[in-house]
Amino acid sequence: MTGRIFIDKQSPKAYHALVQTSEAVRTTAADAGLERTVVELVNLRVSQLNGCAFCLDVHTKAAVRAGVETRRLGVLAAWRDTALFSPLERAALALAEATTHPTDADAQEAAYAEAREVLTDDQISAVVWVAVTINAFNRVSVLSKHPVR
Repeated sequence: MTGRIFIDKQSPKAYHALVQTSEAVRTTAADAGLERTVVELVNLRVSQLNGCAFCLDVHTKAAVRAGVETRRLGVLAAWRDTALFSPLERAALALAEATTHPTDADAQEAAYAEAREVLTDDQISAVVWVAVTINAFNRVSVLSKHPVR
């Protein structure tokens, strides 16, 4: 057998639970005062790190709808090398990367320290949940080989 199973279709109850989690996380982020642009930047950066073309397509469109400028989308992979991102966005992106690569203890400690300087406790929690959730969706799409249409 060479074809991939779309695990979201094969196990719809599990996928639906993940969708419900993402809806709760979206509410958590909004309640913490995180703008939708920050959430979408996190979704995109994590999807870049995971090489998830399907999620990159979905969240690029969502980021544009939320008001993220194309210029910032174009340099997101090199966000550390530009002044186009606010201190809050930079802290969120660093924390999202640390969540995606948790075995890099030094990067994780540095990201957390930066987050403590800029983000509230609720915002830190929300950013980590956004990153955890998009990481899960990335795994679903990458392992299912969801096509970009």
